[in-house]
Amino acid sequence: MKKVFAVAIAAALTLAACGSDDTASEDTVAEDAVAEEVAAGDIVAVAVGNPDFATLVAALTAAGLVETLQGAGPFTVFAPTEAAFAALPEGLLAKLLLPENVAVLTAILTYHVVPGMVMSTDIKAGDVATVEGSTVALTTDMGVMVNGATVIAADVAASNGVIHVIDAVIVPPTVDLSKL
Repeated sequence: MKKVFAVAIAAALTLAACGSDDTASEDTVAEDAVAEEVAAGDIVAVAVGNPDFATLVAALTAAGLVETLQGAGPFTVFAPTEAAFAALPEGLLAKLLLPENVAVLTAILTYHVVPGMVMSTDIKAGDVATVEGSTVALTTDMGVMVNGATVIAADVAASNGVIHVIDAVIVPPTVDLSKL
């Protein structure tokens, strides 16, 4: 299993280093997410199986969160796409993946996770506690949004929870990215 994640990390970092001007359309991401629902493993297995989560998998591995998200759960993960990570300020992702920034990376990633399984039909507007400890603001008046990030594909099933695909990386109020 460790070899699979090592290969996934290497591939994700290679792809991130190469860069691309192409971004997946929301329709493509939604179609990929629905396809992943058919072969639902745990949250990490579903993410590894979808190329639009390569950077997310690399970040989870760098933060040491793979085993946690392979656990019993249930978890609700608001998962940023490759395009969401690419939209971060230049150089920020590379800084976050450095070993000395693991605590900041962990805080950001756990801010994307809500305990329990919350399907899209159960989402209600309001503040919800995250695994990181802060709350995220959910809104439903113009589709489902999390702190301003739009859910572009919902209810991607996993054996230990559910993934909702979002179009941005969200940062907890406890993190000051300017200090990296």
